[in-house]
Amino acid sequence: MTIAPDKPATEETPVPEGHVKLTIDGEEVIAPKGELLIRTAERLGTVIPRFCDHPLLDPAGACRQCLVEVEMGGRPMPKPQASCTMTVADGMVVKTQLTSPVADKAQQGVMELLLINHPLDCPICDKGGECPLQNQALAHGRTESRFVDTKRTFPKPLPISAQVLLDRERCVLCQRCTRFSAQVAGDPFIELLERGAHQQIGTAETADVLDLASRTTSGEPFQSYFSGNVIQICPVGALTSAAYRFRSRPFDLVSAPSVCEHCSSGCAERTDFRRGKVQRKLAGEDPEVNEEWLCDKGRFAFRYVQADDRIRRPLVRNEDGVLEEASWTDALRAAAAGLEKARDGKGVGVLTGGRLTVEDAYAYSKFARLALRTNDIDFRARAHSAEELAFLTSSVVATTPETGVTFGELEQARTVLCVAFEPEDEAPIVFLRLRKAARKNRTRVVHLGQWTTSSVRKTFGELLACVPGGEAAAVDGIAQHAADLDEALSAGGAVVLVGERAAEIPGLFSSLRALTERTGARLAWIPRRAGERGALATGCAPTLLPGGRPVSDDAARTEVEKHWGAELPAAEGRDTTGILQAASGGELDGLVVGGIDPNDLPDPDLARRALDNAGFIVSLELRASEVTERADVVLPVAPSVEKAGSYLNWEGRRRDFDITLEGTGALTDGRVLDTLAVEMDVDLFTQTPAAAAGDFAKLGQGTTSWGHIVTGAQPAPVPGTGQAVLATWRQLIDNGSLQDGEPHLKGTQRKPVARLSAKTAEGLGAAVRVATERGSITLPVEVADLPDGVVWLPGNSDGSAVRAALAAGHGALVQISGGEQ
Repeated sequence: MTIAPDKPATEETPVPEGHVKLTIDGEEVIAPKGELLIRTAERLGTVIPRFCDHPLLDPAGACRQCLVEVEMGGRPMPKPQASCTMTVADGMVVKTQLTSPVADKAQQGVMELLLINHPLDCPICDKGGECPLQNQALAHGRTESRFVDTKRTFPKPLPISAQVLLDRERCVLCQRCTRFSAQVAGDPFIELLERGAHQQIGTAETADVLDLASRTTSGEPFQSYFSGNVIQICPVGALTSAAYRFRSRPFDLVSAPSVCEHCSSGCAERTDFRRGKVQRKLAGEDPEVNEEWLCDKGRFAFRYVQADDRIRRPLVRNEDGVLEEASWTDALRAAAAGLEKARDGKGVGVLTGGRLTVEDAYAYSKFARLALRTNDIDFRARAHSAEELAFLTSSVVATTPETGVTFGELEQARTVLCVAFEPEDEAPIVFLRLRKAARKNRTRVVHLGQWTTSSVRKTFGELLACVPGGEAAAVDGIAQHAADLDEALSAGGAVVLVGERAAEIPGLFSSLRALTERTGARLAWIPRRAGERGALATGCAPTLLPGGRPVSDDAARTEVEKHWGAELPAAEGRDTTGILQAASGGELDGLVVGGIDPNDLPDPDLARRALDNAGFIVSLELRASEVTERADVVLPVAPSVEKAGSYLNWEGRRRDFDITLEGTGALTDGRVLDTLAVEMDVDLFTQTPAAAAGDFAKLGQGTTSWGHIVTGAQPAPVPGTGQAVLATWRQLIDNGSLQDGEPHLKGTQRKPVARLSAKTAEGLGAAVRVATERGSITLPVEVADLPDGVVWLPGNSDGSAVRAALAAGHGALVQISGGEQ
């Protein structure tokens, strides 16, 4: 008798520490402890229907659409369970709708309940065609409903802000919007009102309109810089955009991936357009940068592309001093002739601004050195200093995500110190990461500033208050006066973030460098504009050649000369203020201006004098401006949606994007400069973004080690009688030119007020007049926890254009008195 050999025992798959083994639909799976069932099923490729679940929000179990059958220890649970709230366990057996009639029936029943009062208005709903409720009703709903009564209706739409409209009858109470507002943005103004069958989403204002109790609300309207995200994550079209409502259908739109042009975060976006016009922008998914979120400025501020004052054809000033339209050939010849004459005379300065892509910035840098033979070029169309430029060249220009601070490191940091930086206003996605870090990982966030701003409150932060201009001394005093913070910064995993406002504070960069060298904390610079890091990297600075090479270094300059095939000027150039002073004093014969606003500069009057006295001005810009009024040749350039290119975000991460709107005829700055250079007998090889990027890549990064300027901390100004020290920065949503044309977005601006301490506000009345010898600003008074003798003003809001009206900045002494509104 032959006996068959025994079958070898099946080897058990080892379970790593911190993991469990369970079975889903008959398939064994190993999952980390604490993972939600719905996520584990997703990794297996099983999509469980859901509405309330979102991977970046805390579980709620509100919609009950994700019910599954669960068995533990051989015993089935008596009822189906919500897979979005239950975590995996060892030995658990789960059956989804694919293998369990019980789960399938439960999901169909929930869908039936959700559709009882949901209106059949899909043909007019903005969500129609991309609606999870539509899709899941088809996939997991019943073919017939047992409910035939009249559906509930409400007046619609209900505005919960100038930007967000609510259709209450569509809402399935998934609570995505309320959880996003409370958890992610920290703006818990939108809330669930009432109970039972009357429960609905609303705000304190809508509660008053509806005569509902609003005990659960904060008593404030829904005001958030991130309100557009609730529109995107709403799964049923209950929340819609006032700007997009009824403008298009999803299947009429063409979508293209893009990158936000508004700040230095470099958020991933999706741009939807139709018939050559952008209809909306949505957040793209990029876990390393913006995750799945956008600020409202990045989402809604795109109408400027279609502005009535956009310049479509070149303009040349005729013999009568009037700008008139000209052909590209005539305009370029006129520009070349004027610039050659100015170059061969006293020279030409170049002001690029901070809006440029990497490729366009490289073209400006190359055009200045080869066509104009000058190092008088600067991208900083804002307050700036030699100390700042030395810091940028020594500590910032060569950093990358591999060598510098990243969004991910912010989230995992143990301590973060923000200096001269208001994250919610100046880099809102950085703010979201800081809030997430504080909320999820207990990161300690400390703000060195003037008052408890929304960024301080929402990051559960601490305020180290100081007088404007005294930040450097405050940093130097951390070891002596804030020993616990000094210890935290020295303990590892600490990050220091500094904003562009630091350029107005002498000695601050030196103090921060000394602090980080002593404690080991990592330092990151976060500018406000999208193109500043790219302009720095490509050499749009008076002391800097592309790739971080010093102008004054013979070997580095020779390396660039060899690549470009031409001799370069060896003397360091003038910065923005130096260029403007030279032009206003007749020491320069020409200017090339890349779309800057004089009111952004430290001294707008100096900028206007420079424009008036410069012999010849060429302006490359999108829309008519004060520069246009004084320019001899105006060359129109393409906005970001009409060109390809890349931005370099504050991390040093390259953010590539392709052209969205094709066939508009708009030219990139690089193409315009390349053609202009040809008229001046110079080849730039920047006729396309790809060509410019390739040329810059071949040049590569320099290896020179930079030194840095050590500047001692200056004492904070001391105000006298009737004086105060000015604190100021620009709010995220303000009167910036790229926000024009979108009244709904403007309606969400924060009210411009002047903030003072209670003692400083004594005797001023309801309004305060803040003045310098240049002008004055009068705003309502709001008492805050500022140091005595300090007044804070928004930088560019209604009635408060600080640079234009006062020609003053952060840390300046101003006069204050009672005013009338």
